[in-house]
Amino acid sequence: MTYAIQELVTRNVAPVDTAEITNLLAQAMQDGPVSRWLQPDPEARRAESPEYFEIFVEHAERCGEVYATADAVSGELSGVALWFPLTSLIPPPQDYERRLKEVTGDAFDRACQLDAALDTSHPLEPHHYLAFLAVRPGSQGRGVGSALLDRHHARLDQAGLPAYLEANHPRNRDLYLRHGYRVRSVIELPDGPTLWTMWRSPMP
Repeated sequence: MTYAIQELVTRNVAPVDTAEITNLLAQAMQDGPVSRWLQPDPEARRAESPEYFEIFVEHAERCGEVYATADAVSGELSGVALWFPLTSLIPPPQDYERRLKEVTGDAFDRACQLDAALDTSHPLEPHHYLAFLAVRPGSQGRGVGSALLDRHHARLDQAGLPAYLEANHPRNRDLYLRHGYRVRSVIELPDGPTLWTMWRSPMP
């Protein structure tokens, strides 16, 4: 199910094209600290990123919820959030290990290390999981990320459900702190960046 933030959307983005979401994620996140750790070679990283994120976009469209905003002038997507309702068991992405190996190439071992670190820290209590929140570089600093968060948080608060995520940059961590999250634990990737696992209890 795809939701659009009506205050920011000027065209119908439901359903959103998978390639459009994938391209936005790649643009916004391919040079982030985790992506650079996964694949230090910038050319290989830019070539592999779209297919890597496509795995999770397709999974969210099947088993999760996708929120998207569009730029008021250009009409192109400006932000996207991929949520997974982990209030019941959901399957892993289809053909995950095979696809991950094909996409990451010589970075496959690090991709497995990342998955293992995230899985070890992931809470077992029922919650909604924010797997990715991405804002196109040219649209950052305009409140797009906050609007995406607020829209889903309102639903979670009404249902009395908590939320969970991993922040991969102090700037992102501080954004989530402002939205009611608290740091739950810290993940130190081997020779890599710090991740903060964060939990938000439902608010009245």
